[in-house]
Amino acid sequence: MAARRVILELGAGNDLHGGDYTKAAIRAVEDALHHSSLTFVRTLGIDRDALLVEVTIGVQRPEQVDVARVAAALPVGRVTVRAVKGGLDVPDDGAGDFAAIASAAIAVRIER
Repeated sequence: MAARRVILELGAGNDLHGGDYTKAAIRAVEDALHHSSLTFVRTLGIDRDALLVEVTIGVQRPEQVDVARVAAALPVGRVTVRAVKGGLDVPDDGAGDFAAIASAAIAVRIER
């Protein structure tokens, strides 16, 4: 059965102090979630657990993202998360710190 994308939502998040890429990624996912409502799931009687949820996170150091923690931030579906090179690090030379900025793309697919 082919899965068709029914929604694509984008978000951005940051960790202003400490450079925690996972925290920035979770905030980006939460931002994307706040932009969408999957009312069609209830309206059409689709099983929430049947949704295929694909999350792509862009940060400067993708290997430092805890993808399991990011996946846990999604309320429905069979979730997969991958972290890729992207986002932005903004240095604060005076504090010896940086702000980590993450981008998130959440695609929801249903099988038909």
